[in-house]
Amino acid sequence: MLWAIALAGCSAAAYSFVAALQNPAVGRDLGEPLVIALLSNWLTLSYVLCGLFAWWRRPDSRFGPLMVAAGFANFISTLSWTTNDVTFTFGQAFDLLPPVLFMHVFLAFPSGRLRGPLEVGLVAGAYAAAVVLQLIRMPFGVSFGPNNLLEVSANPDAALLTLRVALLTMSAFCLAGVAVLLLRRRGRGRPVRRSRVLIVDAFALGLVMIACLFVSASFNGPAVPQIRWATFATLNLAPLVFLAALLNARLARSAVADLVLELRTDPAPDDLRDALARALRDPSLELAYWLPDFGVYADLDGRPVELPDLEGRSTTLIDRDGEHIAALIHDPALDDEPELLEGVQAAAGIALENARLHAELRARLEELRGSRARIVEAAQQERQLLERNLHDGAQQRLIALSLDLSLLEGRIDGNSEVRAGLDAARREVAASLAELREISSGLHPAVVSGHGLGVALEQLVARSPVPVQLTVEVERRLPEPLEVAAYYVVSESLANVAKHARANTARVDVLMEQDELVLEIVDDGVGGADSERGTGLRGLADRVESLDGRLRVWTPRGGGTRVRAEIPCK
Repeated sequence: MLWAIALAGCSAAAYSFVAALQNPAVGRDLGEPLVIALLSNWLTLSYVLCGLFAWWRRPDSRFGPLMVAAGFANFISTLSWTTNDVTFTFGQAFDLLPPVLFMHVFLAFPSGRLRGPLEVGLVAGAYAAAVVLQLIRMPFGVSFGPNNLLEVSANPDAALLTLRVALLTMSAFCLAGVAVLLLRRRGRGRPVRRSRVLIVDAFALGLVMIACLFVSASFNGPAVPQIRWATFATLNLAPLVFLAALLNARLARSAVADLVLELRTDPAPDDLRDALARALRDPSLELAYWLPDFGVYADLDGRPVELPDLEGRSTTLIDRDGEHIAALIHDPALDDEPELLEGVQAAAGIALENARLHAELRARLEELRGSRARIVEAAQQERQLLERNLHDGAQQRLIALSLDLSLLEGRIDGNSEVRAGLDAARREVAASLAELREISSGLHPAVVSGHGLGVALEQLVARSPVPVQLTVEVERRLPEPLEVAAYYVVSESLANVAKHARANTARVDVLMEQDELVLEIVDDGVGGADSERGTGLRGLADRVESLDGRLRVWTPRGGGTRVRAEIPCK
C-alpha cells in the first residue's frame, strides 16, 4: 500500500508539472512557470514521501498519513493549472485547502492528534473557511484559466473583494497557529529535545510565510511571485527537518550501546538519571521509583512523586521480571520512538532496580525519622501535661497545706512540742514542694515556653553546683520544640558535669551559625564519659536528631568533656 501511494504521489507531481508548463496563464499570473512547477511539485513529493517514511517507521501514529494527505492536497490545488474545465474548477474550489492541512500537520506533531478543544476548533474553523470562502468567491468568476463551472455571473469587483476576505481570513488562521506553537514551546518550563525545537521552529516559520503570502496577494503586492517562491521553499523545509529528526532518532539508538558501557561501571543512583537523559537525548527526563510497600512513587530521596497528567509530558512505566519498578517522565516526542525507549529500559533494568531499592531505603529512613519525631513530640506533650497537672494539683494542695499549718501554728500559744511538730511538718511540705518543682522542671521547662531559651538557661546555670560561664547569642525566639530540645541538652549536660565530671568550671555557649542553633557545653573534668551506657545522652541524641540535628560528644580521659549540638532552624 505504501509503495502504491508513493507511485501515486510521483504520478500526481509529474501531472501537475506538465500542466504548469503547458498553461501560459501560470506564468502570467503566478510567476515563472518552471520555478513554480518545480517548487510546488517538490512540495507535493516531499510531504508524500516523508509522510510515507514516517508512516512506515511509526504505523501507530497518525502523523505520517496526515503528511501524505497534505501532499496530495497540494496536488489538488495545482489542478487549477490545467486547461480542463472540470479539473480547473475542482482545483480552484480547494485552492485554500493545502495551507490548512499544513497548519493541521504542524499543530498535530508528533502524534498526529490535536491537543485540546482550542486547537480542534482552530483547525476545524480553518477547514470550513477554506472551503466556504472559495465556494462564495467562485460564482463571481476568477481572473485566469478555462471555464469556471461554478461561475454564475462575472463580477470582477466582487470576486476581488471575496478573494481578499478569503486570503486575509486564512492568514489570520495561520498566525493563530503560529501563536499556538509559540505558546506550546514557551509553556514547557523545562529544556526539550533539540530536534523537537528545530521542527517546531520550521513549522512556525512555514505558517508565517503562508500568512505573508496571503496578505501580499490580497493587495497585489509587487513581490508576490518572490514571496510565493520563498513560501514554497520554507514549506519544503519542514518535512526535511522532520525527516532529519527521524533519521537522528534512528541514529540515537546507538546511544544505547554507550549506555550499556556506562552502566558497566555501576554508576551511583544519583548519576543514573543523567546517563538515561544522555541516552534518550532528553535533558528534561525525570525518574520516579515505585515503592510497593508504601504504594507510591518516590524520587531518589524517598519523597513521594505524583506522576504528571499534564500536557507536554509523557510517562513510560518500567517493569523488570514481571514487577513494576519505576517510571520515566519525559518529552512526549519519545513516544514516537518506542524502540529507543525499550532499548534503554532493557539496558538500565538492573541499575533502575538498584536505584529503586536505594529510594525505598531513603523512604524508610524518612519514615523512621518522622516516626521518631512523632514519638518525641508525643512524649513531650505527655510530659507537658504531667507538669501542668502537678502544678495545678499536687503543688497547689501542698501550698494550701503549708498555709493551714501556718494558721494552726498561730493558734497554739504554749505547747512547744506541738509547735515544733508543726515546724517540722512545714519544712517537709516545703521540701516536697521543692522536689515537685524540680520534677516539674525536668518534665517540661515551663520557663522556656513563657520567657524563652535565654532566661531558662540563666535560671539553669544559677542552680548549677558547678560554676558555669554562659554565653547566649540568639536574638530572637525560636520554635518551641527547638528551644525545649536545646534546654534539655544543656540541662542534661550540666547534670552530668555535677554528678560525674568532678569539674571545677564549665562553659555553655549558645549561638546561631548559618541558620543553625549551635550549643556547646565544655567542662574541665576527668572526661571518659561513656555515651553508650545509660539513656541520658542517647535520649538527647534522639531528641536532637528528630529535629534533623546532630549531637556529638568528645570525652578523652583526663581532658574534660565537650558536647556539641547543631540543630537547623526551620
